[in-house]
Amino acid sequence: MKKKILGLVAGIALLTTSCLGPNRAFNGLNDWNDNLSENRWANEAVFIGLNIVPVYGLAYLGDILIFNSIEFWGGENPIGDGDDM
Repeated sequence: MKKKILGLVAGIALLTTSCLGPNRAFNGLNDWNDNLSENRWANEAVFIGLNIVPVYGLAYLGDILIFNSIEFWGGENPIGDGDDM
């Protein structure tokens, strides 16, 4: 019983600590979508379309797994110059 509780606590501790970084690819996609049109309904339609074709999900996954890892280990983010952090 103690091993199960210890394993659960260790799993929660590992899953709740992270270094996410600035997520520039996802935020850039979101900014592009926000400024796409003056019509908010058109922006919403594009947003829904980009979620059906998993562009938002892939941008976020790429940020977390690739770009933020490169920034963490290499010291600079391949997307952007880092002035807006």
